[in-house]
Amino acid sequence: MAIIWNKSIKEFVGEVISDKSNQTRVVLVKSVKVHPLYKKRFIVRKKYYAHDDKNISKLGDNVKIREAKPISKLKRWVVIETL
Repeated sequence: MAIIWNKSIKEFVGEVISDKSNQTRVVLVKSVKVHPLYKKRFIVRKKYYAHDDKNISKLGDNVKIREAKPISKLKRWVVIETL
């Protein structure tokens, strides 16, 4: 998490799985969770719609995304950099 103006802003690293829309990327973020009772690890996958104003990232790129104010109906994230 990044701390900006005394607020904790969420940041994730994920893979671009769709770049068909103009200035929009669908980013798949994977994280490992542990079951509270059985202690088994499992992978949780979640898709985020992120704004990429210069269309720099392409399909298959790893990108860092940051939480932002709502840009459209589904976009609440911004692509910061391509890794």
